[in-house]
Amino acid sequence: MVPRLDWMARTFSFDHLSIGMFPFLVERLRGAPARAADRARDLPRDWLTRRDGADWSIQEHIGHLLDLEGLGMGRLDDFEAGRVALRPADMQNRKTYEANHNAKPIADILAAFRAARDEFVRRLAAYDEAFVQRTAVHPRLETHMRVIDLAFFVAEHDDYHLAIVTELIDKFSDRPPG
Repeated sequence: MVPRLDWMARTFSFDHLSIGMFPFLVERLRGAPARAADRARDLPRDWLTRRDGADWSIQEHIGHLLDLEGLGMGRLDDFEAGRVALRPADMQNRKTYEANHNAKPIADILAAFRAARDEFVRRLAAYDEAFVQRTAVHPRLETHMRVIDLAFFVAEHDDYHLAIVTELIDKFSDRPPG
């Protein structure tokens, strides 16, 4: 198995994203709740809530994606308001730690993620070509980011956490990765 690069070690270049890629990114974002549901479906509750040492459980990783929907929506608000910089993320992930996702039914987390993501995708799909190219500075990356770049960034973050979910499923099932 190829080791996964830590999220904070990732660097991002958005030069490869032509405006014509935007519909594909919106579709990728639309599919994240279904992919999360597919990974969590039929898993025993003890797998969903089992932590890997001090690291988050499967349910907490999916809950974290839900928790960040507000940040994504807020960043769309920032673009719409013409702000120079996007609002920063809480790098301590307090919302996820305080949410106690392991005490909730996974179906509730998945339904809330789907509803929040549907609204995010609805907003993205309504933007015209000029708006999708609007820029603001991303606070952590310290680089100008377009709306299309934000869509890519969120999709990559989804995939990062869903890859960890798959790793945990493989680990808990004692089966070969994949």
